[in-house]
Amino acid sequence: MLDPSSSEEESDEVLEEERRDVLVAAGGVSPRSLPPPPPRDPRGREAGGPRAGSPSPSPSVLSEGRDEQERLQREEREKRLRLQLYVFIARCIAHPFNAKQPTDMARRQQKLNKQQLQILRERFQAFLNGETQIVADEAFCNAVRSYYEVFLKSDRVARMVHSGGCSANDFRDVFKKNIEKRVRSLPEIDGLSKETVLSSWLAKYDAIYRGEEDLCKQPNRMALSAVSELILSKEQLYEMFQQILGIKKLEHQLIYNACQLDNGDEQAAQIRRELDGRLQLAEQMARERKFPKFVTREMENMYIEELRSSVNLLMANLESLPVSKGGPEFKLQKLKRSQNSAFLDIGDENEVQLSKSDVVLSFTLEIVIMEVQGLKSVAPNRIVYCTMEVEGGEKLQTDQAEASRPQWGTQGDFTTTHPRPVVKVKLFTESTGVLALEDKELGRVVLYPTSNSPKSPDLHKMIVPKNSQDSDLKIKLAVRMDKPPHMKHCGYLYALGQKVWKRWKKRYFVLVQVSQYTFAMCSYREKKSEPQELMQLEGYTVDYTAPHTGLQGGRVFFNAVKEGDTVIFASDDEQDRILWVQAMYRATGQSYKPIPASQAQKMNPKGGNVNTDISPLYTDRGQKHGMDEFISANPCKFDHASLFRLLQRQTLDHRLNDSYSCLGWFSPGQVFVLDEYCARYGVRGCHRHLCYLNELIEHSENGSVIDPTLLHYSFAFCASHVHGNRPDGIGTVSVEEKERFEEIKDRLSSLLENQISHFRYCFPFGRPEGALKATLSLLERVLMKDIATPIPAEEVKKVVRKCLEKAALINYTRLTEYAKIEATAEKDSETMNQATPARKLEEVLHLAELCIEVLQQNEEHHSEAFAWWPELLAEHAEKFLSLYSVDMDSALEAQPQDSWDSFPLFQLLNNGLRNDTFLCNGKFHKHLQEIFVPMVIRYIDLMESSIAQSIHRGLEQESWQPVKNGSATSEDLFWKLDALQMFVFDLHWPEPEFAHHLEQRLKLMATDMIEACVKRTRIAFEVKLQKTNKTTDLRIPSSLCTMFNVLVDAKKQTAKLCILDGGQEFASQWQQYHSKIDDLIEETVKEIISLLVSKVVSVLEGVLSKLSRYDEGTFFSSLVSFTVKAAAKYVDVPKPGMDLADTYIMFVRQNQDILREKVNEEMYIEKLFDQWYSSSMKVICMWLADRLDLQLHIYQLKTLIKIVKKTYRDFRLQGVLEGTLNSKTYDTVHSRLTVEEATVTVTDAGGLQGITMKDSDEEEG
Repeated sequence: MLDPSSSEEESDEVLEEERRDVLVAAGGVSPRSLPPPPPRDPRGREAGGPRAGSPSPSPSVLSEGRDEQERLQREEREKRLRLQLYVFIARCIAHPFNAKQPTDMARRQQKLNKQQLQILRERFQAFLNGETQIVADEAFCNAVRSYYEVFLKSDRVARMVHSGGCSANDFRDVFKKNIEKRVRSLPEIDGLSKETVLSSWLAKYDAIYRGEEDLCKQPNRMALSAVSELILSKEQLYEMFQQILGIKKLEHQLIYNACQLDNGDEQAAQIRRELDGRLQLAEQMARERKFPKFVTREMENMYIEELRSSVNLLMANLESLPVSKGGPEFKLQKLKRSQNSAFLDIGDENEVQLSKSDVVLSFTLEIVIMEVQGLKSVAPNRIVYCTMEVEGGEKLQTDQAEASRPQWGTQGDFTTTHPRPVVKVKLFTESTGVLALEDKELGRVVLYPTSNSPKSPDLHKMIVPKNSQDSDLKIKLAVRMDKPPHMKHCGYLYALGQKVWKRWKKRYFVLVQVSQYTFAMCSYREKKSEPQELMQLEGYTVDYTAPHTGLQGGRVFFNAVKEGDTVIFASDDEQDRILWVQAMYRATGQSYKPIPASQAQKMNPKGGNVNTDISPLYTDRGQKHGMDEFISANPCKFDHASLFRLLQRQTLDHRLNDSYSCLGWFSPGQVFVLDEYCARYGVRGCHRHLCYLNELIEHSENGSVIDPTLLHYSFAFCASHVHGNRPDGIGTVSVEEKERFEEIKDRLSSLLENQISHFRYCFPFGRPEGALKATLSLLERVLMKDIATPIPAEEVKKVVRKCLEKAALINYTRLTEYAKIEATAEKDSETMNQATPARKLEEVLHLAELCIEVLQQNEEHHSEAFAWWPELLAEHAEKFLSLYSVDMDSALEAQPQDSWDSFPLFQLLNNGLRNDTFLCNGKFHKHLQEIFVPMVIRYIDLMESSIAQSIHRGLEQESWQPVKNGSATSEDLFWKLDALQMFVFDLHWPEPEFAHHLEQRLKLMATDMIEACVKRTRIAFEVKLQKTNKTTDLRIPSSLCTMFNVLVDAKKQTAKLCILDGGQEFASQWQQYHSKIDDLIEETVKEIISLLVSKVVSVLEGVLSKLSRYDEGTFFSSLVSFTVKAAAKYVDVPKPGMDLADTYIMFVRQNQDILREKVNEEMYIEKLFDQWYSSSMKVICMWLADRLDLQLHIYQLKTLIKIVKKTYRDFRLQGVLEGTLNSKTYDTVHSRLTVEEATVTVTDAGGLQGITMKDSDEEEG
C-alpha cells in the first residue's frame, strides 16, 4: 500500500492546473472557501525564509526562500483541495444510492516484484543443482531447465515484472504450456496417463515455486493481501481513500463527525439539498443561456433536459431506498431503480398526497416488572402476582410470588400502533374464599409511555382500593418503547397553523418519513393509531423564530413557512427545539441551514438557565480545526469534472502501486466509489472515460502494463458518445469532448502501433494472456472513421504490416545487441573486422540459434493473435531473417575455401525453416540454399575422390585381420559411405529435385565403391587360397574368413547404402542397376565357396591317393601284407591306415569349427558345408568306382569306413540336411563299403577289428 503522504508527491504544475479547473465552476467559489495558507506547513515545518545563522542573506538564499515558501503554499493548496474532495467522497461512501460494489469483476492476482523474481530464480537454480528434497525424473528436470534458461532468466520477463504486469499465475501458465507441449511428445506409457504426468509436474513446480521456508507464512500473507479485491466495508473504503488522497486519520475523524456520516437521515437530507441545488443551477443556466460549447446549437436545450433527467433519476433512486434508522448499522442497499420516469418530479406538492393511513406506525413495548414495595395488607405467606396490558391488546401475567418477597423480573412484549399507548399494571393476590370468583386486586398503576420516555427501571406509586392498609404501595418497573425507523423525532409541542392545528395548544407530534422524499408532521391523541391531523413537509422552510407574545404556552419558538401557509411551533426546552429544527431541516431538504440565536450570539450575557446548542458540537470542533469551510461548502459550486479528474488519477496511481497485477483495472471498491461520485455530482461519462484513457495511455507510455481490453472499453464508450450512439441516451457532445477525443484517438493509435512494433517486449511470452490479440482488435476500432462504418480490412492490414516491418528491425537490433554481434563503437567494429573466420562463424551460428528461438517463440506465443493475417507474421519473419542474412553472408565470405565448418549453420537454419508452412522455400530459405548448393556438391566430389583413394590404398596394404564385421578397409569404406549419406540426409534439403539428385548420386557412388571392393576382395581371396597347402595339416587362415566376411558385410551394406527411394519414373532403371551389384556379390560368394571347397576336397584326394598304394595287385600292397603277417607272429602290430583317417577327420572338424566361428553369415556356411560334403562323397564314390573290379585292402576298407561314417556324422551335426546327407552318391558309397565289409568278414573275421558300417554311429571320437 502507498504511504498516506505519497499521493502528495505529484507534479506542481499539474496540481495547480487541477485547482484552477476546480475553481472555474458555475457560480464560482467564495474567496473564503480556499483562504491563503497559514505561515506554517500542515506538517509543522517552518515556511520559507533565510536560514538561521545567515548574517546577510544573499540573492540566491532569498530566491531559495521564496521557492520554499511557494512550494509550501502550493502544498497547502493541494492539501485543502484534497480535503474538500475527501468530504465529497466520504458522503458518497456513507450514503450510496446509485451504485453498488460489483461482484462480477475478474479477480486480480498478486503481482511479483523484483525481489520475488530473484528468489524464484534462486529456488529453481537450487532445484537444478540438486539442493532440494524434490524427487524428479530427467524429463521434468529438462523441462525446468528450459523454463529457467528461456523464461526466468529473460530480461523481457524482468522488465515486465518491474512494470507490475506479472503475477504468479502468469509464471505458472507459461510453465504449464511448456510442459504440455513436452508431455504430448512423450511416448505412451501403459497405466500412466499424460494427464497424471502433467498434474504431477505441476505439483512439483508449485513445490519449487513456494520453497520450504514460505510454507507456514503463505496463508497469513494471502489472507491479508486479498482484502482489496473483495467487497469492502465502509470503514475499509474510508481508509483506502485516506491513503489515496493523503488524508490523516484525525482529519477523517473530524470530517466524519462534523458531516454526521453515520446519520442516514442527515446524509439523505444532504443529497436532497444537493439535487435541489443542481436543479436550480440547471434552471439558472437555462435562463442565462450560459452553456458549454456544443457541437451544434440544438444541443443546448437537450443539455438542460439531460440535466433535469439525470437529477430526476437520482431522485427516483433515492426514493427507492428503504427508510432506515441510519447509524453505523446502515448497510449498502441493493438499488431498485424505477423504470418509470413520469413521476420523477417530486418537487411538486400536488404530486403525492398522503392519507392518515399512510403514516400508521408500529411500536414494540417491553414491560419489565421488577418488584413491589410497601405491601402490608397481605399475610407474608399469601401468593401475589402482577398483570400487565397495553390497552386494546392482550393481557400478560407474571409468575407467582410470596407476599413476603414480591419480586419477579418478568418481561412482557407487546406490539401496538398507538404512538401514545396506555399501559396498565395491576397487583393481585389469590383469594382464599370458597365462593370467591376472582382474585383480589391490591393496586394498579397506569402509564403513558412515549418513544422518548426513560428506559431504566423506576418506582411508581400504585393506586390502591379504599380503606387499604397499603397507602405507600409502590411498584418498580421499566417500560421501553422503541423508535420505529420511519419515526424521525417525537415529542410535545405547541402548534398553530392556518390549514391544520388552527388552535394553539399542546399536542403530541411525530415526524414520520414515508419515503426518501416524503415526510409528514403528525399529531396524535392517546390510544389512536392514526394521526388526528398531519402536514406534509415538502416545500416548507423551517427556521428559528423569536417568542410570540400573544401566545400562551411554550418558551422557545420555531416555524415552518411555505407559500400560503405558516405553522408556528413552540417548545418548553431549548435543546428540544434544536432537535426538532434539525430533524425538520433534514426532512424539508431546504438549502438554508437554520442557526439558533444562542449559537449566533455564542453566549448569553444574562444569567439564568441557558440551554446552549450541544448538537452542533462536532461542527464546532470542525470549525476549531479548520474543517467547517470544507463541510459547509456547497457541492453545486464546484467543478466536479476537474475534481473527478484528480480523484481518478490519484486512485489509478494508488491502484497501480498496490500488491495486485491490476493492469489498470480498478478494484470493486474503487469502481463503486467512482461510480457513485459520477452519478451524485453529475460527472459526464465521456469526460470520465476520456480522463481514464489519458491516464492509462500516460502510464502505458511510461512502461506500465495496461490491459488493452480496458482501453477498448473506455474508447468504445467515448467513440459512441462522440458519434452520437450512446447507450445511455446522452445526446449532447461538447466541442471540448470531441477535441479531446480526437487527441486521445491519435495518442492511442500511436501507442498501439508502437506496442505492436514492440510486441515481443510489450507482450513477452504471450503475457498478459490475450493482450496482443486485444491490442490488434483495439487498433482496428481506433482506425474506424466513425462507429458505424467498418474500416476496410486492407487498411488495417497495411498498418499492421508497417508495424511488423518495424518490429523486425527492432527485434533483430536488440537480438544482435544481446548476442554482441553488432558493435556500436568504432573500436568494437574494428575488433569484429579483425576476428578470425572461425570466430565469425561461431558468432553467426550463435546468432542463428537466437534467431530461430525468436521465430519459434513468435509462433508459439504470438501466432494466435495474428491469426487473421498469418502471412503478415511470415513477412515479418522474412524481414527479420533478411537482416540476419547480411551478417551470415559476411561471415561465410570470410571462410576459407573447402572449409566445411559452416554446414551446421545450414542444418540449424534449415531445420528451423523447413517445417514452417510460410517460411519453407521462402526468400531467405532459397537464398540459404543458393549459398550452400555449390558447397554441398564440392564436398561430395571431394569425398568421392577420397573414398576411392582410400579403397585403393587400403586394399593394397590390407592385412585382412578381422575388424568388426570385416576388415579395416571395408569397415572404413562402409563407415565413410554411411556417414556421407547420413550427412546429406541430415541436411534435409528442402528443394525436392536437388534433394533427390543428391540421394541418387550417393547411392550410385556407394554401388560403385562396393563393387570395386568386392572385386578386389575376390582376387585377394584366390591369391591367398593358392598359397595354402593340400595336406591334412591345412587350417583355413583367418584372413580368408575375413575376406568372406567382407563379402557378407558388403551384401548387408548394399541394402542400406544402395537402395534408392525414388519415384516410378526411374524405379525400374535403378532396380536393374541395384540387382547388378547384388548379383555380383552373390556370384563372388559362390566362386569363393567353390574355391574353398575345391581346396578342402583336394586334401581328401591326397588321403585317397595314399590309400591307393594298398590297391590289390600292386607291389607295395603285397609287401605290406607280407611284412605285417610276419611281424604279427612276434609282436602287436598297430593298425595301419587309422592314423591317416584320424588325421583327416581332425582336419575336417577343426576347419568346420574355424568356419563356424569366424564366418558371420550362417546361410553361406551352410552352403559351404553342403558343397563340401557333397564333393567329398563324390570324390570317395569316384575313387571306389575306379576300383570296382578290385577288392579293397583291409586297411583301405577300415580307413574309408571311418572317414565316411565320421564325415556323415560331423556334417549332420553342422546342420546339413538329410536330403543332402543321404544322397545317391552316399548310398552308393555306403553299399560298396557294406559289401566289402561283408567280404572281409567272411575271409578274415578279425581283420576289421570292430570297425563296421553298422555300428560306426556308436563309435567314439
